[in-house]
Amino acid sequence: MAFTGRYQDRCIFASGFPEDRRVGDYGAGIDDGPNMRDAKSIVTGAVSGLVFALGAGLLSGCGGGEHPLDVVNQSFSQNYPKPSNYPVHGIDVSKFQGDIDWNKVADSGVKFAWIKATEGGDHADERFQANWTGAKQAGIPHGAYHFVYWCRPPMEEMAFFEQNAPVENDALPPVLDVEATPTSRTCHRHLTQEDAIAEMKVMLEEMERHYGKRPIIYTTVDFYEAILSDGAFMDYPIWVRSTKYHPAVRYGGRAWHLWQYQSDAWVPGIGTKVDRDAFYGTKEQWDAFLRNPNVRAAWAQEPAQPPRPASVQSAYAEPASIERASAQSPEEAPPAPEDSARQ
Repeated sequence: MAFTGRYQDRCIFASGFPEDRRVGDYGAGIDDGPNMRDAKSIVTGAVSGLVFALGAGLLSGCGGGEHPLDVVNQSFSQNYPKPSNYPVHGIDVSKFQGDIDWNKVADSGVKFAWIKATEGGDHADERFQANWTGAKQAGIPHGAYHFVYWCRPPMEEMAFFEQNAPVENDALPPVLDVEATPTSRTCHRHLTQEDAIAEMKVMLEEMERHYGKRPIIYTTVDFYEAILSDGAFMDYPIWVRSTKYHPAVRYGGRAWHLWQYQSDAWVPGIGTKVDRDAFYGTKEQWDAFLRNPNVRAAWAQEPAQPPRPASVQSAYAEPASIERASAQSPEEAPPAPEDSARQ
């Protein structure tokens, strides 16, 4: 998700490693603050020091070779799998990606897309319907996400999300996007861990009730460390953001299911930078998830590490020409300002 004008400023957190935000996220009409997606104003919390121990057999699958999709690898540690070691990649988008040619996106090798539907209780993404219809017609598995605004009653937010995101059997599970908004000009709430968990529980349970699918939690490093690192919501799939390090470095031993690893990708059919994401699993596991995304037991367990194929090139030989935006890690360079709030 891309950044735009209202959230141009970024916060550097106590960890000392600023994480880039989604391109353009943070609601126009809700916040006039600078563009910053995972800023931390909430409880500082203890930073998890655990680093997920990967066995020697696992590490043997981390060696070289560029992904045909030109997945960014150079800024990631050699001791952990790179984005290219995961075979299933997708994107997340909002109005800040503009008019998208979804057929070109599909031809480029993108396997899934999550689309911003709503933010808070009164901001609907103006490109949601067009993006939803376009992705569906292009045959790209797609789902909707809601960005939480912490100064609105949780059920009001869910009611608004339900008004905008349709219930469709073939849609991906809904996503609850939880981040801190310390620069917000309209929400000055000091968010405690107890309150955040209680409100998330209300929203997650309502999402599952309405859509019939276990929702996914999207989060950023600062929010995770302050709110979720004590083991909250372990029975929900989690989608983590880390554009410089493998998630094991920033999220410890937490089993993740989706990894947002780049915020400045160029994808055919999209005229501006976009986030890229990887699914933690094999192609067969992805296909199984598409058939039945609501199997809680599978999500709650540690996902299996996808084995490294004998030939990276042959394993990933799919029609694709996603280009890397730049050699510089998004975490090392702030995103270009846009003209609105969060994407």
